[in-house]
Amino acid sequence: ADAAFMLKALNDGFKLGLTTEQLKQYAAKIGADCSFFIENKTCYATGKGDQLEHFELDLQGWFIVLVKPDVYVSTPQAYSGVKPKQPTDDLRQLLQQPIESWKETIVNDFEYSIFERFPNIATVKSDLYSLGAVYASMSGSGSSVFGLFREPVDTDSSFGSAYRWASAL
Repeated sequence: ADAAFMLKALNDGFKLGLTTEQLKQYAAKIGADCSFFIENKTCYATGKGDQLEHFELDLQGWFIVLVKPDVYVSTPQAYSGVKPKQPTDDLRQLLQQPIESWKETIVNDFEYSIFERFPNIATVKSDLYSLGAVYASMSGSGSSVFGLFREPVDTDSSFGSAYRWASAL
């Protein structure tokens, strides 16, 4: 995300006139999923994260809490624990279901091995549910965990102010 936003800032700041597609091509050279952040819109990603399909997802009115525990998970370490499997349901269809159903149907496959290796990350997810999250998940390959809430929530007592961020969507 940082690299994509830097490309956009350079394009704007130096008035380079690069199109969105050109920016995506440069971003893809930096990282497989970097072009995702050029448009900064909800997308369904396939391939290495470089094949993007726009996807509508309305989270207006929801509150998000993002917790970044003091744990580093390297990308190679995260991928080494993933056991690829063919999904039984289309994620796009699952995401169109009420958010209340996501807890039972949408899982980040990285969580299995990462939670085993770093149980404190699993604890963050559990704590978010204890605080009333309707859905919680590790973000990407970790270590951040997010929770979706219907109402604002005080997270200072659970996580401390240094490791959380909350905002209305």
